[in-house]
Amino acid sequence: MGTVLDGIVAAHRRAAAADLRDVDALLADAERCGPPRPFADALRGAGISVIAEIKRRSPSKGNLAEDLDPDAVARAYESGGASCLSVLTDKEFFGGTPDDLRAARAACGLPVLRKDFTVDERDVIDARLMGADAVLLIVAALDDDELGRFLALARSLRLAALVEVHDANELERALGAGADIVGVNQRDLHTFEVDRQRADAMAAAIPSGVVRVAESGIANAADVARLTDAGYDAILVGELLVTAADRAGAIRSLIGRVDAG
Repeated sequence: MGTVLDGIVAAHRRAAAADLRDVDALLADAERCGPPRPFADALRGAGISVIAEIKRRSPSKGNLAEDLDPDAVARAYESGGASCLSVLTDKEFFGGTPDDLRAARAACGLPVLRKDFTVDERDVIDARLMGADAVLLIVAALDDDELGRFLALARSLRLAALVEVHDANELERALGAGADIVGVNQRDLHTFEVDRQRADAMAAAIPSGVVRVAESGIANAADVARLTDAGYDAILVGELLVTAADRAGAIRSLIGRVDAG
């Protein structure tokens, strides 16, 4: 039985196989884009940094904020102290579009991660073309050749790459490919349930020179304090923030108590 990720990735691979756009022409367009914002540097500040996510729905929770205004959400996240944005651009499973990313980035000064399922060179290039400053590479969705090629392509386009892992084997593959930003996703790919101990257990295996990001299942300041103590540089938070009545305040409540400790 396939995982939720398997189904999503299969759909994206079918779309990629049907995409006949010329890669060289896309590259030429991407190379004319303006300079990206410094995603990795934004995560290396004092205290733990927040990558605040803009997403309308998810396969596990359904509708979260279907009618959100990406401009307003981005401004709220920035005012609350977020260091970066993550914007879902997957339409079928998450309800996002590239226009969400463009609007969010134009509304604030934060670096922006394109949160999507990268399975083809065109996906990396498209991230640059739509204005993203970073691209997501999910180790579980890629073989080693793809992981290495997409990471190299992102760097050639001056994109940061958040390389997402779920276990020790995937972490070894990510580091072997040269990842310098590693995200540990605490959501189980088989059940879509969250294991809040996963990031704690894996933190020590991530080298000190690599930016460490904890993802999924971060619900309160106590979670953030624990992840800070484990050595994480940043957290990526979606559902908690996007469903909050006061999104800026929700960010402050997560990181304010840690900063004061």
